[in-house]
Amino acid sequence: MTGWVRIAGLGPGNDSLVTPEVTEALAQATDVIGYIPYVARVAPRDGLTLHASDNRVELDRSRHALDLATQGRRVVVVSSGDPGVFAMAAAVFEAVEAGPASWRQLDITVLPGITAMLAAAARAGAPLGHDFCAINLSDNLKPWSLIAKRLRLAAEGDFAMAFYNPRSKSRPEGFEKTLDLLRSTCGRDRLILFARAVSTPEERLTVTTLGDATPGMADMRTVVIVGSSRTRLVENSRNLIVYTPRSTPE
Repeated sequence: MTGWVRIAGLGPGNDSLVTPEVTEALAQATDVIGYIPYVARVAPRDGLTLHASDNRVELDRSRHALDLATQGRRVVVVSSGDPGVFAMAAAVFEAVEAGPASWRQLDITVLPGITAMLAAAARAGAPLGHDFCAINLSDNLKPWSLIAKRLRLAAEGDFAMAFYNPRSKSRPEGFEKTLDLLRSTCGRDRLILFARAVSTPEERLTVTTLGDATPGMADMRTVVIVGSSRTRLVENSRNLIVYTPRSTPE
Protein backbone atom coordinates (compact mmCIF):
# COMPACT_ATOMS: atom_id res chain seq x y z
CA MET A 1 0.00 0.00 0.00
CA THR A 2 1.23 3.48 -0.85
CA GLY A 3 -0.81 5.25 1.80
CA TRP A 4 0.31 5.82 5.36
CA VAL A 5 -0.85 7.11 8.72
CA ARG A 6 1.18 9.36 11.01
CA ILE A 7 -0.24 9.94 14.50
CA ALA A 8 1.24 13.28 15.48
CA GLY A 9 1.50 15.47 18.56
CA LEU A 10 1.19 19.22 17.98
CA GLY A 11 2.62 20.14 21.36
CA PRO A 12 0.97 22.30 24.02
CA GLY A 13 0.10 25.29 21.87
CA ASN A 14 3.01 27.35 20.56
CA ASP A 15 4.10 26.45 17.03
CA SER A 16 7.75 26.62 18.09
CA LEU A 17 7.15 23.49 20.19
CA VAL A 18 6.00 21.38 17.22
CA THR A 19 8.82 18.97 16.35
CA PRO A 20 10.50 19.08 12.91
CA GLU A 21 9.38 15.47 12.37
CA VAL A 22 5.73 16.45 12.76
CA THR A 23 6.18 19.53 10.56
CA GLU A 24 7.62 17.33 7.79
CA ALA A 25 4.73 14.85 8.07
CA LEU A 26 2.20 17.68 7.76
CA ALA A 27 4.04 18.98 4.70
CA GLN A 28 3.71 15.55 3.02
CA ALA A 29 0.12 14.86 4.08
CA THR A 30 -2.89 14.76 1.79
CA ASP A 31 -5.29 14.63 4.75
CA VAL A 32 -5.28 15.81 8.37
CA ILE A 33 -7.80 14.34 10.80
CA GLY A 34 -8.51 15.38 14.38
CA TYR A 35 -10.55 17.22 16.98
CA ILE A 36 -11.81 20.59 15.74
CA PRO A 37 -9.42 22.95 17.64
CA TYR A 38 -6.39 20.80 16.83
CA VAL A 39 -7.12 20.64 13.10
CA ALA A 40 -7.59 24.43 13.20
CA ARG A 41 -3.90 24.72 14.12
CA VAL A 42 -2.89 23.24 10.74
CA ALA A 43 -2.53 25.80 7.94
CA PRO A 44 -4.64 25.06 4.84
CA ARG A 45 -2.83 24.56 1.54
CA ASP A 46 -3.48 23.20 -1.93
CA GLY A 47 -3.63 19.42 -1.95
CA LEU A 48 -4.48 19.11 1.74
CA THR A 49 -7.93 18.18 3.04
CA LEU A 50 -8.73 18.98 6.66
CA HIS A 51 -11.18 16.69 8.46
CA ALA A 52 -12.30 18.17 11.80
CA SER A 53 -14.67 16.29 14.12
CA ASP A 54 -16.10 16.37 17.63
CA ASN A 55 -14.16 15.30 20.70
CA ARG A 56 -16.05 12.05 21.45
CA VAL A 57 -15.67 10.23 18.15
CA GLU A 58 -12.11 8.97 18.49
CA LEU A 59 -12.77 5.53 17.02
CA ASP A 60 -14.80 6.91 14.09
CA ARG A 61 -11.97 9.36 13.43
CA SER A 62 -9.44 6.52 13.54
CA ARG A 63 -11.42 4.35 11.13
CA HIS A 64 -11.71 7.27 8.75
CA ALA A 65 -7.94 7.75 8.79
CA LEU A 66 -7.28 4.06 8.17
CA ASP A 67 -9.81 3.91 5.34
CA LEU A 68 -8.18 6.89 3.63
CA ALA A 69 -4.74 5.33 3.98
CA THR A 70 -5.91 2.12 2.27
CA GLN A 71 -6.94 4.34 -0.65
CA GLY A 72 -3.36 5.58 -0.95
CA ARG A 73 -3.79 8.81 1.02
CA ARG A 74 -1.09 10.18 3.31
CA VAL A 75 -2.93 10.84 6.55
CA VAL A 76 -1.83 12.70 9.67
CA VAL A 77 -4.01 12.20 12.75
CA VAL A 78 -3.34 15.14 15.05
CA SER A 79 -3.57 15.51 18.82
CA SER A 80 -2.36 18.24 21.10
CA GLY A 81 0.65 17.46 23.28
CA ASP A 82 1.84 13.90 22.67
CA PRO A 83 -0.51 11.53 20.77
CA GLY A 84 0.29 8.67 23.13
CA VAL A 85 -0.78 10.53 26.30
CA PHE A 86 -4.59 10.51 26.67
CA ALA A 87 -4.85 11.10 22.93
CA MET A 88 -5.32 9.52 19.51
CA ALA A 89 -2.57 6.90 19.26
CA ALA A 90 -4.39 4.38 21.45
CA ALA A 91 -7.65 4.96 19.56
CA VAL A 92 -6.01 4.30 16.19
CA PHE A 93 -4.46 1.05 17.39
CA GLU A 94 -7.75 -0.02 18.98
CA ALA A 95 -9.37 0.47 15.58
CA VAL A 96 -6.57 -1.49 13.89
CA GLU A 97 -6.99 -4.41 16.29
CA ALA A 98 -10.75 -4.62 15.71
CA GLY A 99 -10.70 -3.78 12.01
CA PRO A 100 -10.04 -5.63 8.74
CA ALA A 101 -6.77 -7.46 8.17
CA SER A 102 -5.76 -4.93 5.50
CA TRP A 103 -5.34 -2.24 8.16
CA ARG A 104 -2.56 -4.28 9.75
CA GLN A 105 -0.56 -3.95 6.54
CA LEU A 106 -0.53 -0.14 6.67
CA ASP A 107 2.50 2.00 7.42
CA ILE A 108 1.48 3.55 10.78
CA THR A 109 3.92 5.62 12.84
CA VAL A 110 3.50 7.59 16.06
CA LEU A 111 5.32 10.94 16.08
CA PRO A 112 5.88 12.17 19.65
CA GLY A 113 5.15 15.68 20.87
CA ILE A 114 5.71 17.80 23.95
CA THR A 115 2.91 17.13 26.41
CA ALA A 116 1.08 19.85 28.33
CA MET A 117 2.29 18.12 31.50
CA LEU A 118 5.95 18.46 30.54
CA ALA A 119 5.53 22.00 29.24
CA ALA A 120 3.86 23.02 32.50
CA ALA A 121 6.55 21.33 34.58
CA ALA A 122 9.27 23.12 32.62
CA ARG A 123 7.62 26.50 33.13
CA ALA A 124 7.46 25.93 36.89
CA GLY A 125 10.91 24.38 37.31
CA ALA A 126 11.10 20.62 37.84
CA PRO A 127 8.11 19.39 39.90
CA LEU A 128 8.29 16.03 38.10
CA GLY A 129 12.01 15.64 38.82
CA HIS A 130 11.52 12.37 40.69
CA ASP A 131 8.90 9.59 40.49
CA PHE A 132 5.55 10.82 39.19
CA CYS A 133 2.34 9.64 37.55
CA ALA A 134 -0.26 11.15 35.23
CA ILE A 135 -4.00 10.69 35.78
CA ASN A 136 -6.86 11.78 33.56
CA LEU A 137 -9.61 13.07 35.85
CA SER A 138 -12.35 12.83 33.22
CA ASP A 139 -14.93 10.17 34.02
CA ASN A 140 -16.21 9.99 30.43
CA LEU A 141 -14.34 6.73 29.76
CA LYS A 142 -13.94 5.34 33.27
CA PRO A 143 -15.92 5.57 36.53
CA TRP A 144 -15.13 8.00 39.33
CA SER A 145 -14.55 5.06 41.69
CA LEU A 146 -11.53 3.99 39.60
CA ILE A 147 -10.20 7.55 39.46
CA ALA A 148 -10.53 7.84 43.25
CA LYS A 149 -8.69 4.54 43.76
CA ARG A 150 -5.79 5.61 41.56
CA LEU A 151 -5.60 9.01 43.25
CA ARG A 152 -5.52 7.46 46.70
CA LEU A 153 -2.87 4.88 45.81
CA ALA A 154 -0.68 7.46 44.03
CA ALA A 155 -0.92 9.77 47.04
CA GLU A 156 -0.09 6.91 49.43
CA GLY A 157 2.89 6.04 47.23
CA ASP A 158 4.06 9.67 47.54
CA PHE A 159 4.20 10.27 43.80
CA ALA A 160 4.09 13.73 42.31
CA MET A 161 0.91 13.72 40.22
CA ALA A 162 -0.06 15.45 36.99
CA PHE A 163 -3.77 15.75 36.23
CA TYR A 164 -5.29 16.11 32.79
CA ASN A 165 -8.89 17.27 32.17
CA PRO A 166 -9.40 18.31 35.79
CA ARG A 167 -12.67 20.21 35.53
CA SER A 168 -15.32 20.89 32.91
CA LYS A 169 -18.68 22.65 32.89
CA SER A 170 -20.47 19.30 32.65
CA ARG A 171 -18.65 17.73 35.63
CA PRO A 172 -17.49 20.50 37.99
CA GLU A 173 -17.83 18.29 41.08
CA GLY A 174 -15.07 15.85 40.12
CA PHE A 175 -12.17 18.18 40.84
CA GLU A 176 -13.69 19.25 44.14
CA LYS A 177 -13.80 15.59 45.18
CA THR A 178 -10.19 15.21 43.99
CA LEU A 179 -9.01 18.08 46.19
CA ASP A 180 -10.91 16.70 49.20
CA LEU A 181 -9.37 13.24 48.71
CA LEU A 182 -5.85 14.64 48.38
CA ARG A 183 -6.19 16.85 51.45
CA SER A 184 -7.24 13.85 53.52
CA THR A 185 -4.29 11.80 52.23
CA CYS A 186 -1.50 14.36 51.69
CA GLY A 187 -2.42 17.13 54.11
CA ARG A 188 -3.17 20.77 53.42
CA ASP A 189 0.44 21.98 53.01
CA ARG A 190 1.24 19.97 49.86
CA LEU A 191 2.26 22.17 46.92
CA ILE A 192 -0.03 22.30 43.91
CA LEU A 193 0.56 23.98 40.55
CA PHE A 194 -2.19 25.18 38.21
CA ALA A 195 -0.78 25.69 34.70
CA ARG A 196 -3.30 27.05 32.23
CA ALA A 197 -2.79 27.32 28.46
CA VAL A 198 0.98 26.89 28.72
CA SER A 199 2.98 28.32 25.78
CA THR A 200 0.03 30.41 24.52
CA PRO A 201 -0.73 34.12 25.09
CA GLU A 202 -3.31 33.05 27.71
CA GLU A 203 -0.71 31.22 29.82
CA ARG A 204 -1.16 31.53 33.57
CA LEU A 205 0.71 29.71 36.36
CA THR A 206 -0.48 29.62 39.97
CA VAL A 207 1.42 27.92 42.79
CA THR A 208 -0.40 27.34 46.06
CA THR A 209 -1.13 24.59 48.60
CA LEU A 210 -3.85 21.98 48.76
CA GLY A 211 -5.30 23.87 51.70
CA ASP A 212 -5.72 27.05 49.66
CA ALA A 213 -6.62 25.46 46.31
CA THR A 214 -10.17 25.85 45.02
CA PRO A 215 -11.96 23.98 42.21
CA GLY A 216 -12.35 27.20 40.21
CA MET A 217 -8.60 27.43 39.72
CA ALA A 218 -8.81 24.69 37.05
CA ASP A 219 -10.61 24.20 33.77
CA MET A 220 -10.14 21.98 30.72
CA ARG A 221 -7.15 24.06 29.53
CA THR A 222 -5.37 23.58 32.86
CA VAL A 223 -2.82 20.95 33.79
CA VAL A 224 -2.62 20.47 37.55
CA ILE A 225 0.55 19.16 39.18
CA VAL A 226 0.54 18.10 42.83
CA GLY A 227 3.95 17.67 44.40
CA SER A 228 5.19 14.79 46.50
CA SER A 229 6.12 15.28 50.13
CA ARG A 230 9.64 16.16 48.90
CA THR A 231 8.60 18.88 46.43
CA ARG A 232 10.06 22.28 47.25
CA LEU A 233 9.28 25.92 46.50
CA VAL A 234 12.23 28.26 45.89
CA GLU A 235 11.91 32.01 45.35
CA ASN A 236 14.42 33.85 43.22
CA SER A 237 14.55 37.39 41.91
CA ARG A 238 12.41 36.66 38.85
CA ASN A 239 9.90 33.96 39.69
CA LEU A 240 8.93 31.00 41.84
CA ILE A 241 10.65 27.66 41.22
CA VAL A 242 8.92 24.40 42.10
CA TYR A 243 11.09 21.29 42.03
CA THR A 244 11.23 17.75 43.41
CA PRO A 245 14.73 16.60 44.41
CA ARG A 246 15.97 13.39 42.81
CA SER A 247 17.60 12.27 46.03
CA THR A 248 15.44 10.72 48.74
CA PRO A 249 16.27 9.99 52.37
CA GLU A 250 17.00 6.40 53.35
